Amino acid sequence: MNKRNDLPAFLFMLFAVLMMGCNSTETKPAEAAAPAAAAPDMAKVKAEIQTLENAWAAAENAGDAKALAAFYTEDAVSMPRNRPMISGREAIQKDMEAGEATRDKSLTMTYTVLDVFGDENTVTEVGTAVRKDAAGKVVSTGKYMAIWVKRDGKYLCIRDISNSDAKEQ
Repeated sequence: MNKRNDLPAFLFMLFAVLMMGCNSTETKPAEAAAPAAAAPDMAKVKAEIQTLENAWAAAENAGDAKALAAFYTEDAVSMPRNRPMISGREAIQKDMEAGEATRDKSLTMTYTVLDVFGDENTVTEVGTAVRKDAAGKVVSTGKYMAIWVKRDGKYLCIRDISNSDAKEQ
């Protein structure tokens, strides 16, 4: 065997081994993985929001504007149908008090949560509203969206919008 013919092969092998050593990745111990956040139980959140809506309806049917305003954050914005936007809990309460003065007290409201999405801290709610007379006859229906934020362990409404199902005249 000719040693001169083996030299290029030897150098090639040496070069290949060195290159493989340079390209290898160092295996590091796995870092402690952050625990994966459990998906929120949206059925539970929906039930909690429905409980709030039931309390809301009770306060509305009682004409208690102060109790209604307590459902809102200080920086809330309400977008009622056919009226300008209302900003802030205090302004929302004043608007509700004005509405109470002209409200037909024989009518009652109910709210049904159709859907919620988001997470446990910020929830968007989609729902329907039904107004009935004293005999239980439906006199109007509507729909709404509300955004709830969890502050100090309880949900408060930060944004809402509603409108009627009635055709415009």
